[in-house]
Amino acid sequence: MPVYHYTGKRYGSNLPVRGERFAQSKQNLAALLRSEQTLPIAIREKGLGLSLPRLRGQASDKDLAVFTRQFSVMLNAGLPLVQCLEIIATQQGNRAFRDVLLQVRNDVEAGASLADAMRRHPRTFDNLFVNMVAAGEAAGILDAILQRLTAFVEKTMKLKRSLRSASIYPVTILLVAAGVVSIILLKVIPVFATLFEGLGADLPLPTLIVIRLSHFLGRFFLFWVAGAALAVAGLRYCYRTEGGRIGIDRLLLALPFFGLVLKKIAVARFSRTLATLMVSGIPILEGLEITARTAGNKIIEQALVKTRKAVEEGKTVVETLRQSTLFPPMVVQMVGVGEQTGELDQMLLKIADYYEEEADAAIANFLTLLEPMLIVFLGAVVGGIVVSMYLPLFSMIAKLSHPIG
Repeated sequence: MPVYHYTGKRYGSNLPVRGERFAQSKQNLAALLRSEQTLPIAIREKGLGLSLPRLRGQASDKDLAVFTRQFSVMLNAGLPLVQCLEIIATQQGNRAFRDVLLQVRNDVEAGASLADAMRRHPRTFDNLFVNMVAAGEAAGILDAILQRLTAFVEKTMKLKRSLRSASIYPVTILLVAAGVVSIILLKVIPVFATLFEGLGADLPLPTLIVIRLSHFLGRFFLFWVAGAALAVAGLRYCYRTEGGRIGIDRLLLALPFFGLVLKKIAVARFSRTLATLMVSGIPILEGLEITARTAGNKIIEQALVKTRKAVEEGKTVVETLRQSTLFPPMVVQMVGVGEQTGELDQMLLKIADYYEEEADAAIANFLTLLEPMLIVFLGAVVGGIVVSMYLPLFSMIAKLSHPIG
């Protein structure tokens, strides 16, 4: 019988546990540890070398939406919680997400609540998801809570898809344009330059500029590539820092058109997140805290943190939002009406619906206008390079057709 080395945590106290035991298999040892109120984290057979740590899986928005919808339907049909998790896990195509669901099932089977089991996987289930599940368990309406979560995840996924389509299309076109222009400057222009040098032709200014640009790009091409890679890496590193992220997020919100779209998406996300939490029974202070952490923009997050602090001090939500320039007057007025009538959650849902439609319309108009502008830009750049190369040929042909004397 093999010897297994294991590490785990005690249920309730979360005290670390480690040791070695004889067992028929890893599965048998895991079941034995769970029966002893120990959550197994890693099990490896002794003598087989070190095993790589298992990373906790991260599900996509689509995986999460499908999971919550299937989960709510099965619970509403009367299936036991553990059986629901097992069925969904076996049908899951995402292997990492399947492993997470199986671990959640094992924890629930061992006596943990569903929210506590999900809380051990923060990369898959965020604070909003876990807190809503906890509220559903406490109120006995887990299936209804999961239905609201499904709608929330699907709406969030739609907003992300719209924002991605608005950013991917122009970036792709510009990258293709940069690639085409680089190939022309590196491969085609040197051939023309050699030809003109051999013919001794007088080169006009546009041709000289293109040829010198070609020489410059060819001589320092590797430096350009390295500089671009360092710039991207530096930007990513800067965004991971507190000050860098604040600066970049503020710059994004200040962009002429893109910033307006980002503000609309941020307002829609804030409204729907807070409304979903409030409808599910989460207190407003806790809801504001969770909404701030899931805002996706540091500037919006800071505004929501201030709002939570002001509400905690006895002020209303609308008083704090009115002091911020991030939220449009219509949002502030509707939030004020919602607070006065006691229907803030329903008013926030209406705000979210309105601004999601506004964001979709703005993105659609942006893409419609951007397509011809990019085509004109590409035509002007490529056409300008081609014409500049043919100008000396036109001049030489004109001289040959009108010989001197």
